Amino acid sequence: MASISLRNVVKKYGKGKQELQVIHGVNAEIADREFVVIVGPSGCGKSTLLRMVAGLEEVSGGEIDIGGRVVNNLEPAERDIAMVFQNYALYPHMSVFDNMAYGLKIRKMPIAEIRQRVDKAAGILELGQLLERKPRQLSGGQRQRVAMGRAIVRQPQVFLFDEPLSNLDAKLRAQTRLEIQKLHRELGITSLFVTHDQVEAMTLAQRMIVMNAGRMEQFGTPEEVYHQPASTFVASFIGSPPMNLLNDVPGGRGGTLTGIRPEHLDVVADGGWEVRTETVELLGAERLIYGRVNGEQIIVRIEEGQPSPVAGQVIHVRPREERLHWFDTDSGKRIAA
Repeated sequence: MASISLRNVVKKYGKGKQELQVIHGVNAEIADREFVVIVGPSGCGKSTLLRMVAGLEEVSGGEIDIGGRVVNNLEPAERDIAMVFQNYALYPHMSVFDNMAYGLKIRKMPIAEIRQRVDKAAGILELGQLLERKPRQLSGGQRQRVAMGRAIVRQPQVFLFDEPLSNLDAKLRAQTRLEIQKLHRELGITSLFVTHDQVEAMTLAQRMIVMNAGRMEQFGTPEEVYHQPASTFVASFIGSPPMNLLNDVPGGRGGTLTGIRPEHLDVVADGGWEVRTETVELLGAERLIYGRVNGEQIIVRIEEGQPSPVAGQVIHVRPREERLHWFDTDSGKRIAA
């Protein structure tokens, strides 16, 4: 097993006037056996960062350390990592067993040990009955499990996952998330997992790196990132629906944005903030009220059973004082309460 250290990691493309910097000095210490998720919108640099750890992209500056050795100049095969991709990358003409065993055969491992490793991985991933099938005979979720099995049999120091669930439907994504959590509990291998889906990030991560335009906005536990966002970007990206960020509300401060999550606004008979309802969205056990307070859009979450307003109706909401957040208007950075 191994820890991962990212020390002022930089990535640039091109030279001179054509130079484009896409990763700006990322620093992070990932502990041995930790499961860390890198999350952010498309184009933020999360996959580029992962590919630098894997050795698939050259590091322009800084150091990447895996297990106590700097790997900047090592080939991917020398880094003792295994990667699971979005597109599965299975050999269509090979059986599940041969797909999982292929890397070990290339390394000329004894067949008895190959069989033992494949059978163990197949047991963990519930693939035992599928070992003789070809990829075309498998569902998307089963193919992804085969791809994970191929990584497991290598017994690497580090797992790298590059948006492995993106091709699955919503139900399969939820099921496979549970399988990945179970896998990490059983194997305890240090893991980096890239996703643009903040639900995946919140449910899988022990800690998460939130990326924005090539910069690390925040590195913390899901609870820290959700309840104490470091910036307006994090506040608006993490959470569904996102945090309300308001310029002009009663009790607001000059030069700041007031932040409050939709579930931390309580509907009251009078007082508080006046909200003119525009629409109400039904989401099973809860409803989202979209409205305006002093001309700014606001979202209020209410539970099933609470009276639901109609479009045009004015309601009163009171923010929970202990759940208010403050951000600098210019920089977007969090201001301590």
